[in-house]
Amino acid sequence: MAQALYRKWRSQTFDQVVGQEHVTTTLLNALRDGRVAHAYLFAGPRGTGKTSTARILAKALNCTDENSQPCNRCSHCTAINEGRMLDLIEIDAASNNSVDDVRELRDKVGFQPSESRYKIYIIDEVHMLSASAFNALLKTLEEPPPYVRFVLATTEPHRIPATVLSRCQRFDFRRIPVAEIAAHLTFIAAEEGFQVQEAAVFAIARSAQGCMRDAVSLLDQMTSYGATASTEESPAISLEQVQQVLGSVATATVAAFVEALAAKDVSAGLQLIHDLLLQGGSLNEFAAQVIEHLRGVMLVQMVGDSALLEDSAPDTVQTLQRQAKDLSKSETLWAIKRFSEAMSELKGGFQPQLPLELALVEVIEGEPQQFAPPAPAQTLSQPAAPKPPAKEKSTAQPKTGASSSPVAEKKETTPLDKQATQRLRENWDRFLNTVRERCGPKEQASLRSIRDLAIGGDSVAMAFGNNSFTLGVISEAKTKDSVAVILSEILGQQVSIICQSGEQATIPTAAGRAVEEASADGQDPLLEYAVSELGAEVSDGRR
Repeated sequence: MAQALYRKWRSQTFDQVVGQEHVTTTLLNALRDGRVAHAYLFAGPRGTGKTSTARILAKALNCTDENSQPCNRCSHCTAINEGRMLDLIEIDAASNNSVDDVRELRDKVGFQPSESRYKIYIIDEVHMLSASAFNALLKTLEEPPPYVRFVLATTEPHRIPATVLSRCQRFDFRRIPVAEIAAHLTFIAAEEGFQVQEAAVFAIARSAQGCMRDAVSLLDQMTSYGATASTEESPAISLEQVQQVLGSVATATVAAFVEALAAKDVSAGLQLIHDLLLQGGSLNEFAAQVIEHLRGVMLVQMVGDSALLEDSAPDTVQTLQRQAKDLSKSETLWAIKRFSEAMSELKGGFQPQLPLELALVEVIEGEPQQFAPPAPAQTLSQPAAPKPPAKEKSTAQPKTGASSSPVAEKKETTPLDKQATQRLRENWDRFLNTVRERCGPKEQASLRSIRDLAIGGDSVAMAFGNNSFTLGVISEAKTKDSVAVILSEILGQQVSIICQSGEQATIPTAAGRAVEEASADGQDPLLEYAVSELGAEVSDGRR
């Protein structure tokens, strides 16, 4: 029976480990200088070489060749390669995670190696150990016998107790770049004697998402799928075959779909989704490809450097650069957000393609500004009646309410026009960002809780619902003045701020505004209004 490719081509020396040079170089130097630690923690995604590196380290420690690299010829290296080395103990912590399992391990640690210099314990998925098992392992892990070495491997290092982490040297294995996976797959294909298209190799490498084991397993699967199609004129593994196995669609189809978005052609986009469904393609894979393609467009728009797209073919990069000019940044961001949501909504059913179709229509028909935080609902009230002039006999000085703009005295105010609400809506994000810069994040967050907004006369009323905290933040005199200045700059006219509770914002009448201002000054509002507006005189109560 043929051996699986991922087992046949498993790394046997440090030089054969792909994409983890920061780990292998450090281990080689430690072996050369005789400074190998008693315990290592190998952390990283699955299929990136953690267990293979641990076995290579075990061979290097016991190799009779006295070299940093294992020779793979001596009896010890051969025994490890064939899986019959008694002094190499591999433990699956997922199924041996109890405290009794660790106690058994601890009891056996004291025995000398049976046939080699070092006894190596490789504990895979070590994060699965129970809390009691970790506690039982601590002392042995900290001070093992001189002939024992531990290698702990995990995909979830955040679940390892700090007491264990502090007793190990930690190495983080990284996801392997697409180019390095593709180069390794090409080498394996050449050694195995079958042909494969370069585009197919890159498609396999991208689908593996940094996992070499997944990539080699898929290549192994493709050798069986494409064996009957191999001819002198056609390679054994083609891009079309890889796409069919993965359930993905051609790059040209994804590009055409994004072209439909840029051209706002709903009909063309819906037709592409319909054709995909008829051909039996994977909707999830298609959505993922669309998101990845739009991400490329976003990178071109934001950075403008194709270096970030080194995993893409040259013709794909040209397509991305062209589409980056056809789409605005806001449209691209909104499309990525909406199709990401649609991907999570794909659950099959009678119309499985419906989430994608809805996302397409919303991206094309909707406003790109929907991606930004929406401005609160705003009510345009009728301008308040002009305030009647004060009586000459009144000696009360004109009062400036706490909600007035500091620059109000420098420029005569005029009623806000009917387009003020639209201007404020269009500049709402700029307004919030300016508030954050000048006032602070707390004030910006408070303004985001506004439930309603009304504009009239020279005032802007803000309703905060029942949230007394955010109302208090904005109604504080200094903050209110600063917010009023920022609003005045955006609207092109001095305005005052009125903070209100409730769900609906209203512009007070002239009398109501006078009462409100008098209350802010700590005076009797009715008395002040009677004196300033009605011409009443204050009596001391004596006849």
